[in-house]
Amino acid sequence: MAGMTTGNMDALIRAEIWSNQLKEVLQDSLMAQQYVDWIDFGEGTQLTIPSIGELDAQDYVEDTAVEYSPLDTGEFNFTINTYLQSGTYITNKAKQDSLYAARLMAKFVPSMSRAMMVRLEQDIFKEGQPRTGNPAGYQKAANTNSINGMAHRFVGSGTLNSKQVLAPADFARAKLALQKSNVPMTNLVAIVDPSTEYVMNTQTNLVNLSNNPMWEGIIRDGINPTGIKFVANIYGFDVYTSNYLPLSGADQNGASETISSVASGTNAVCNLFFSATQDVLPYIGAWRQAPKVDGEYNKDFQREEFVTTARYGTKIYRPENLVTVLSDPSAVS
Repeated sequence: MAGMTTGNMDALIRAEIWSNQLKEVLQDSLMAQQYVDWIDFGEGTQLTIPSIGELDAQDYVEDTAVEYSPLDTGEFNFTINTYLQSGTYITNKAKQDSLYAARLMAKFVPSMSRAMMVRLEQDIFKEGQPRTGNPAGYQKAANTNSINGMAHRFVGSGTLNSKQVLAPADFARAKLALQKSNVPMTNLVAIVDPSTEYVMNTQTNLVNLSNNPMWEGIIRDGINPTGIKFVANIYGFDVYTSNYLPLSGADQNGASETISSVASGTNAVCNLFFSATQDVLPYIGAWRQAPKVDGEYNKDFQREEFVTTARYGTKIYRPENLVTVLSDPSAVS
């Protein structure tokens, strides 16, 4: 006697079942645009902003001629230098044959917009960091980049697994550098790599209430339960995490930097410290064309085409309001 078993009904068994759901990649939050002074200028590709310095005061001797001094003057040049595009298409045949075609096409425009915003995020955080030619206002690699006697670029003073990481003292040092540059001590922000958050989370001196009575929030909530912002405030800095910070090196290629006899290690990340007070924001930017979507049907290729384009420029505007502290993310593994 024989019946139906998996051995004789193989042709009736679906070996693979396809879900009606589409799995999407996880996306992190973007934040850099809020730290840019967005300006308008109607035409051309370069804007020149004049700048003035300060006057000195001298001792005066009675019945002698007064000494006159000019103010230092200069100019700041800003350029629309980025023209981006993101495009994709789907053929008629693919639309006809795919179960997921409608949902896929619904993701085209949001995905292109996201790609633009990620690139903008990276471009903003790269401003002020070393680049080929050492342009004015940009930090130099393997250099303290001192302003008013205080380093604005240094390697984290902490160590983990024999590699350099940030320590709480580095937050205090960054704050001092900003103070010496006359940066307002309001809306202080630190943008750090997630590995730095881990280091801060596991610092024993941050969870010792007898030495740090204001750190109760860390013990109650952890430093970063929301995924973006630290619950606690470290030496006046609101601390955020980002996966889009630039790397060390003269052209941000991850080359190790030795500053004040301390080596950062290769692929060190640039943790950024500044004041986000509106009138002293470290970056400047302008949109010549906000992201614009164009779509059309190409009869020659029998497909729907979608293209998003944008034009903008970003630049470091106040280098005195930017402190970079290098850390090695590979210390956390």
